[in-house]
Amino acid sequence: MAQTAQHEQTIAAPVEFAGVGLHSGAPVTMRLLPAPAGSGIVFRRTDLDNFEIPATGRNVAKVSYATSLMRQGVLISTTEHLLSSLIGMGVDNVIVELDNLELPILDGSALPYVEAFASVGIRTQRRRREVIRVLNPIEVREGNKFIGLYPGTGYNISYVIDFPAPIGTQTTCIDLAAETYGTVIAPARTFGYQADEQRLRDMGLIRGASAENAIILSAQGPVNGPLRFPDEYVRHKVLDLIGDLALAGRRIEGRVVAERAGHAMHTALVSRLMKDRAAWELACVSTEQEAEPDSQSEVLQPAPALANA
Repeated sequence: MAQTAQHEQTIAAPVEFAGVGLHSGAPVTMRLLPAPAGSGIVFRRTDLDNFEIPATGRNVAKVSYATSLMRQGVLISTTEHLLSSLIGMGVDNVIVELDNLELPILDGSALPYVEAFASVGIRTQRRRREVIRVLNPIEVREGNKFIGLYPGTGYNISYVIDFPAPIGTQTTCIDLAAETYGTVIAPARTFGYQADEQRLRDMGLIRGASAENAIILSAQGPVNGPLRFPDEYVRHKVLDLIGDLALAGRRIEGRVVAERAGHAMHTALVSRLMKDRAAWELACVSTEQEAEPDSQSEVLQPAPALANA
């Protein structure tokens, strides 16, 4: 399966998306193209002479309500949902072309990406896949907020959130090695409170938000329900975390523990990880049963069904 493949993978054919940016409200068209082994994930602004920005920690820009990348003054915003889907479904190499500064929010989750990958297939490449194997703990604390990365097998994530009513405290744990990203994490949508809407719009944010691409909350509960999962809010935070940690450049082998964290702390952990070279090593994925791939082979991912939709 894609998530534990021994070799790198890319999508088997281009896929295209169109929509508006969550924060900018600007229309955008985006294409994902297959990329050679060893390329990684590279964003390309087609409206700016195909200017390229690799999805790596050194290019992280402002991180408050979304994760943005910047290189030489060129910005690409709200990358986390796409990056999460690529890591979650085992796509190592892809070129992301877009004609505006912000990725389309689509339905507010990563599910449209997962379904697109299923429709075209995922192709195995000849290059051996490397992961970032955590050797020593790395932690980031800020008041009662915390995120830590520890040695461990697989890619285990434990997340605790604590929001005002009606969310409250929610906790979840996931092991990406269990290959359930497409069904248990990808469908979880972004969310926000009605009471915060005007303040955020005055800040130039959520100009593209709507009932079609976000869970909108009153004090009593979602005004545009039903939820896809009873704990959809914490699942979406895990979705964001996977996307933000993708900026380490490779999938992580280890255990992540997060409490009340967010984009800024997620990317701060990436920065600290990259600076502490003694805390990790690059290691090839070892799956003894896996056969040598053919350069044209495809691994098709079934489209997941929505839980509690």
